[in-house]
Amino acid sequence: MKYQRFLLVALLTLFTVFAVQCGASEPAEPAATEEAAAPAEAAPTEEMAATTEAEAAEEPAAEAPAADYKLAAIFPGVITDADYNTLGYLAVEAVQQDLNVPIAFSESVAVPDVERVMREYIDDGFNIIFTHGSQFVSQTQTLAAEFPDVHFIAESDGAAENPPANLWIIDRNFQVGFYPLAVVAARQSQTGKIGYIGGLTLPFSYSEVHAIEQAIADQGLEVELQPVWVGDFNDPTKARELAEAMIGEDVDVIIGSLNLGMLGIFEAAKASDKDVWVTAKYTDKTEFAPDNYVTSVLYDFVGPLKDIIGRIEGGEAGGYYPLGFDTGVAIQPLQNAAPEISADLDKVVQEVQDGTIEVKKDTTPIE
Repeated sequence: MKYQRFLLVALLTLFTVFAVQCGASEPAEPAATEEAAAPAEAAPTEEMAATTEAEAAEEPAAEAPAADYKLAAIFPGVITDADYNTLGYLAVEAVQQDLNVPIAFSESVAVPDVERVMREYIDDGFNIIFTHGSQFVSQTQTLAAEFPDVHFIAESDGAAENPPANLWIIDRNFQVGFYPLAVVAARQSQTGKIGYIGGLTLPFSYSEVHAIEQAIADQGLEVELQPVWVGDFNDPTKARELAEAMIGEDVDVIIGSLNLGMLGIFEAAKASDKDVWVTAKYTDKTEFAPDNYVTSVLYDFVGPLKDIIGRIEGGEAGGYYPLGFDTGVAIQPLQNAAPEISADLDKVVQEVQDGTIEVKKDTTPIE
């Protein structure tokens, strides 16, 4: 028995040595079988993990991850104007904070420079371009056609003709807010004369005046409207001169549609020895003339811009986005006005919102 055990151990030792010597050379690659290629419960090795990742890369994912978006905004003025440009910047800032979209922006961009600025942002990898102001709509539409993989958001005062699929148009619909302002101005007036002071004779400004005229006719308001234009949205001196001339003709409510120029209207109202009231546009301007201020048509671009970015992320490349009392427009609660005027205002706003009143967009030039 001892001899047999010794012989067995010797044979095992010789077999082990032979196996080790054979293992020193590179073994031939075994032919793969279905079972070997996909073992039921084999622990993954580094080689197997690499193979699995390579195979996964070749197969389409069940659900593609959301694209990475970067938003660049272009403003015609400074973002600290507490007016139109500030409203646009607040919207862009909300997109960054609430939607986690990286942003960049350029201020005080002139119309001749906007195309160059947009191209620079596109070259830097920004794939959503937002131009805040209708003066940029033509160039924005042109570049949208040239760069179909970039999304463009422009502002205008109507739908675009044959827009590229990657262009969003925000229709500001300024006339919608000026219809209720006419009701407020007419009810507030003691002289039966109200005035409108605009900046430039642009289509949207004409539409504001025509909306006031429509409200006067629709509501049977017994007032006379005097519209004038400064020739500049940001000239307080000229605006004050025109406001003083109106006040001299017994106009006691002035509907302003200016930016910086509103300061001139407020100064004229405060300096007058008559009771003069003013309405404004875009933002709350109570601080400039607390005793003469009535209200403002407030505009909010935060909600619309976030909504559009969300739709882009959801696959809607472009579209038409009209502003209204349910999308970005509101009338500020009245000041220095009787409660019954506020009640009239609420009624008219509700009727405009539910479609009982259709405010026409009439851009016919006014002589």
